Amino acid sequence: MTKSIVSQFYNAFKNHDAEKMASFYHEDAVFEDPAFGKLNAKQASAMWGMLMKRSKGDLQVEFDVLHSDENNALCNWEAKYKFGPKKRPIHNRIQAKMKFQDGKIVYHKDEFSFWKWSGMALGPAGWLLGFTPIIHNKVQKTVAILLADYMRETKV
Repeated sequence: MTKSIVSQFYNAFKNHDAEKMASFYHEDAVFEDPAFGKLNAKQASAMWGMLMKRSKGDLQVEFDVLHSDENNALCNWEAKYKFGPKKRPIHNRIQAKMKFQDGKIVYHKDEFSFWKWSGMALGPAGWLLGFTPIIHNKVQKTVAILLADYMRETKV
């Protein structure tokens, strides 16, 4: 069952359907990743919508469910998209760990190399400083503001 949920979740992502992705989260879900930090279910759902809107249709997603049992799943997924005003190409490789409760995702942690991502996204400054708390904290503050603005605009 969890493999089916994970597959439906990432197929919705591939189809740019943030609303469907959100439907797989438990109301008490927690999402976590290196860029956004920890988010509640409402914030995580909005995050996917914001990312899709900002990608302007160039987002490509591929995934492979590596393991699933009745309460957990492990999935590798990749995202390709253009980032920022300079339209820098991103190819991020992510491992997702998910836990399930009542047939919904209650915990979702995406892990990826923040240093590699920041190098692709920010160019030379990201490659040189992407491993430092300075860049990491700056990115988390920036995305927190973007997410709050998006949630206000969309009345989420």
